[in-house]
Amino acid sequence: MKDLPEIVDKVLNEYINLFHHYLPETLEGLYVHGSIALEAFVNDSSDIDFITVTNRRLLKEDSSALNKIHKTLQQMFQKPEMDGVYIVKDDIEKMDSSCKDENEMYAYFNNGELNYGNYFNFNPITWYLMKHKGIRIVGPEIALMISGPTTEVLRQYVLQNMNTYWVGRLHSFEKSFDEAKHFPADMLDAEIEWSVLGVLRQYYTLKEGSIISKQHAGEYGLKHLPEEWHSLIREAMSIRSGTNGINSDSNEIRIKTTIKFMTYLIPLCNQLKIERHIHPLDTEIIGRR
Repeated sequence: MKDLPEIVDKVLNEYINLFHHYLPETLEGLYVHGSIALEAFVNDSSDIDFITVTNRRLLKEDSSALNKIHKTLQQMFQKPEMDGVYIVKDDIEKMDSSCKDENEMYAYFNNGELNYGNYFNFNPITWYLMKHKGIRIVGPEIALMISGPTTEVLRQYVLQNMNTYWVGRLHSFEKSFDEAKHFPADMLDAEIEWSVLGVLRQYYTLKEGSIISKQHAGEYGLKHLPEEWHSLIREAMSIRSGTNGINSDSNEIRIKTTIKFMTYLIPLCNQLKIERHIHPLDTEIIGRR
């Protein structure tokens, strides 16, 4: 098992103890993905992205126990937050996030709240990362239980995500330009960091056929994209790492530059589709990367 950041190790150990207390003889596996698996965990910023495997489906009658587990953790540790889903073994590698009836709803914890229903994060990104870089905390090696997805399927998914979620985000940013000019600094920082490093992750996957963290995607962009974008990329990386200083540019200039960058990079990603003969998936993209 990879070495975990000290605070992550503390949270997960307490999580396991609480789980055994409130839901005894239920836990079969606990796995971590996301920024921790990508060795890009940022203190006071990153979440603990987890998948917990149980020996039975956790239903709404289990919500009291799950809430006690997660609320106790929130009281003990302000950061990092837990963000993940409860599944049974048969759900491993599942791409369909929908559930047909109440007894098939997924219990998941997101943004500090327990929910039941369709789970948004069953997709090639999650399972590719789990297979190749996921971290086993409890249970058998999950990589041995995952047959795919292939690099081609990963690229297909990212390409469609680029042309749905990210194109939609670009258009929304353009339409809300006048409103965005008046965003508070921290809100605009978050928009720039998410948008710039987000599309760079898509670019990396389409070029390299793998998954990378946002910070490393920024480093990749500095090596492979024209210098005119380097200042914006460095700004997004600084925001991500929490080391950004005061930007002297106006909100208007920062927004225009971000829009211009996305307008440049999205067509470049589609050009990679032509070069690699990637065929978009027919399935609907659910959630966001």
